[in-house]
Amino acid sequence: MVLLLQRSKYARAWWVLPLGILWCACGGTNTPAPAGPGAADPFLASLDSLNALIVEAPNKAALYEQRARLYLTVDSLMAAQRDLERAVDLDSTQVQYHLALGDLYYRTVQVERANDAFIRAARVDPSNTSAMLKQAEIQLVLRNYQRSMTMVNDALRKDPHAAHGYFLKGWIHMETGDSALALSSFRTAVEQDPQDYSAYIMLGKISAARHDPLAEQYYATAIALKPRSVEAWYNKGMYHQDAGQDSLALECYKQIMELDPRNALAWYNSGYIRMEHMKDLAGASHDFSEAIRLEPGYADAWYNRGLVMERIQELDSAAANYQIALSLRPDHVLATEALNRLEAKGVRIKIRERQGPQ
Repeated sequence: MVLLLQRSKYARAWWVLPLGILWCACGGTNTPAPAGPGAADPFLASLDSLNALIVEAPNKAALYEQRARLYLTVDSLMAAQRDLERAVDLDSTQVQYHLALGDLYYRTVQVERANDAFIRAARVDPSNTSAMLKQAEIQLVLRNYQRSMTMVNDALRKDPHAAHGYFLKGWIHMETGDSALALSSFRTAVEQDPQDYSAYIMLGKISAARHDPLAEQYYATAIALKPRSVEAWYNKGMYHQDAGQDSLALECYKQIMELDPRNALAWYNSGYIRMEHMKDLAGASHDFSEAIRLEPGYADAWYNRGLVMERIQELDSAAANYQIALSLRPDHVLATEALNRLEAKGVRIKIRERQGPQ
């Protein structure tokens, strides 16, 4: 599963989507250079070994599949794709080759080719529920909900314990507006697979939207499964923030800062809590400044730092921050309203002076 980042007006939220097509397709396509003079490189050693075997047996499909898996460990996606295509050409009877190639096409946004690979996998082995569910996921991404649900149900009839099938059902219900059925499906997914991190994230999000305290437990389980997941810590922080549990929310954002020191979002949310909930304007200004340092184009951080400046009556500084927010995002309604407010108080708005009479 993949994370899709969206921004709300005040704090950005991360939503989990079953969109393999959003996987980062920008991984390197070349063999990496050795670690340094005299340094042993396990990747290159393994690559040399496989290359030698392929020279000896150039028509052995399994060797190309092994080399593709090796390339994937270093994100050499195009090299991996070439090898998997070669493996399929040499032996089209192996379901796992088709599935691996389909996954790679899906990862690199070649959705039609991915679907074709999964169809071929299903033809080789009609009982393979993984091939069926991968096709169903593509239909879900394409918003063909009824077709996707039919394919999921067909797969679950073959394997009633396929956790990913219930996960996909949960997403279909979410997309079609039935959060109760979605909740039930995600619960079934974790019953079948207690290690299903993505299902716990979705259970947490649905429960949080319902103000159900079970949300905290679901996020805690997700964190237990992936302690370094910024997504899980962020969602847990947002749950506490929305519940007015400021100290718990700040602790979650602190964890994110430690896990990902370049994460502007954690500083932004921390600043928002300090400004709006704790009335700690000095602390809020510091946090928004950190968010801006890490992400200079973060319009909302500029706006909120301006709001802090306005509240401590540093109106010229406030105007400067609002103007930067507006220059970064010309449709920033709150920044426009803030500048109108300051202009009415006689504050000089330089950006409007340059624009001349309206």
